[in-house]
Amino acid sequence: MSEQKEHHELFEHADGSSLEEINDTVEIPKGGNFFKNLLAFSGPGALVAVGYMDPGNWITSIKGGAEYGYLLMSVILISSLIAMLLQYMAAKLGIVTNMDLAQATRAHTGKFLGGFLWITTELAIMATDIAEVIGGAIALKLLFGFPLVVGVALTILDVLLLLLLTKLGFRKIEAIVVTLILVIMVVFIYQVIIAQPDMAAAFENLVPKKEILHPGQLHMALGIVGATVMPHNLYLHSSISQTRQFDRKDKASIKNAIKFTTWDSNLQLTAAFIVNCLLLLVGAALFFGKDTSNLGTFADLYNALQDPNLAGAVASPVLSVLFAVALLASGQNSTITGTLSGQIVMEGFIHLKMPLWARRLMTRLIAVVPVLIIAIIYHGEENALDSLLVNSQVFLSVALPFSMIPLTIFTSSKKIMGEFINSKWVTILAWVCTIVLTILNMQIVMETIKAIL
Repeated sequence: MSEQKEHHELFEHADGSSLEEINDTVEIPKGGNFFKNLLAFSGPGALVAVGYMDPGNWITSIKGGAEYGYLLMSVILISSLIAMLLQYMAAKLGIVTNMDLAQATRAHTGKFLGGFLWITTELAIMATDIAEVIGGAIALKLLFGFPLVVGVALTILDVLLLLLLTKLGFRKIEAIVVTLILVIMVVFIYQVIIAQPDMAAAFENLVPKKEILHPGQLHMALGIVGATVMPHNLYLHSSISQTRQFDRKDKASIKNAIKFTTWDSNLQLTAAFIVNCLLLLVGAALFFGKDTSNLGTFADLYNALQDPNLAGAVASPVLSVLFAVALLASGQNSTITGTLSGQIVMEGFIHLKMPLWARRLMTRLIAVVPVLIIAIIYHGEENALDSLLVNSQVFLSVALPFSMIPLTIFTSSKKIMGEFINSKWVTILAWVCTIVLTILNMQIVMETIKAIL
């Protein structure tokens, strides 16, 4: 039996394809040139990149710039490079095995361990969605004055948007996500131009400095890393990498798919890297050297952008409105990908089949309910929701190893991946990243627990 046949037979017991309604639906040109192929494969990377510029990243990147200037630019760069490696492995797993990470994990674990991993992953996706709901609700309040409880309830309508887009085709989902990413990027490019940061210092700090290891700087650096690498992205990419039509039994076609999917992913994650750099540049240029003790929430940042005492001569209500628009775009983007991730995990781990609208609605309600409860109990106080957002990011830190470790094991297994197994240097680098990120994220958890006690 050939290796190619053997590693495909290992997965024949899978209960259906990942995201059956969109799997294998996007046509690929036959014999097209590099750019035609790249265009055809472009899209999934954008949905993945959204997770690296979600509301959780905003607070850490802007505050990192406000408190430490341009020092943490290197942390954003390193986090982005790690993301590129992990997403490459996740996409390759889906393309080679025709299974997403949830299906592959369930296929290689017993009932008890599979159940535990499913619950952990569902909680992580719920935590991710909580951050997006909070970001969207706060943006609606800042822009339109909606009470937070109303804003949270309105985010349920995102499910209807996603249902409509799914009926129109997966390419429509990709298109709207790319559009919203461009909105975020344009807003912050404009804000950076207005803020006039010290670009020489910014580029200089792309090389790590020893000052990062000081306690305060290290804590903020850990926060940036923890908010950047999220477990749901690994499940998402391993699934949506299968949306392209190609001969899944032909080695050359598989290699081609891996090649262009990797190009797509790296280009989109480069865009996410730029957005996070822009966030830090805005924080450093406008707020570094000033009192940043009251810049811990989105509302604080919104107000600071129109306060001459903090933003200086460039302070303007226009900057604040653009900030809120970008925040709303970020929340909408992350909502789309979070909902898809919830469906992937539910089907992959427990093979639960539900009507499409019910799966979407349940995923969203699971996230909306705790946010609504907190908003009602604390009478819509933004500080309470911001605290919930921070705690959701901490839980993602706890859940991260449960996704990274199986991914690294699977893609490093010749029995599973055949000739598409990770090279030795990729395997070594993947394990180093997995171990280091796990240790760093555990440190975030311990520091959070100490702060609470």
